[in-house]
Formats: sequence, structure tokens, C-alpha cells
Amino acid sequence: MKPTELKAKVSESTGIVVYFKNDKCAPCMALRPKVEELLQNDFPKMDFVIVDTVDQPLLASEFNVFANPTILVFFEGREYIRKSKYIGTGELAQEISRLYEMVY
Repeated sequence: MKPTELKAKVSESTGIVVYFKNDKCAPCMALRPKVEELLQNDFPKMDFVIVDTVDQPLLASEFNVFANPTILVFFEGREYIRKSKYIGTGELAQEISRLYEMVY
């Protein structure tokens, strides 16, 4: 995926979570299934995109992501939440929930 494609997807989606990861990052591997489950169960209307920062460093730099894992949450094309490194799914769920209820 090119930076322009991801930017277009972000601007077209009502709500989207972009998960930046690296396969050699243990926290990235442990957190990913938890985030996927959270979105499927609690926020099913949101889109989810995974970006491997090793394979696609331009995407990471275009979104000013310099650490793994990093989660960006966009609603209607605008970034509302940015979490990096030590991410708790409970806190993430609370923050998304407030915005999700307003948008959907």
C-alpha cells in the first residue's frame, strides 16, 4: 500500500484504526489479536488496517510513526487517538467508545 492509498482509505472511512507493527516486536504480536478482537466485538463498523513498518517504512514516516506498536484512530478523516508502545486495550476501548457513539 502506498501512502496516498492509505490516506485515501483514511479519508473515505467513517472510522478506521491503523495498526503499525513489526513482526520482530513481541508487544506488536501480542497486542494485535487483542485489538482485532476489540474492534470485532465492540466497534464492528470501524475499518482496520495493518501496516508493517519494516515492509512499508514510507507509510510509517508519512504518518509520523517512529515506534512499534503504534495505533492511530481516525474518524471522518481526522486523527483523534494516537497510542504508542505501551497500550492498554481497556483505555483504548474507552477512548474509541466515546467517539464511536458520537459518529455512529
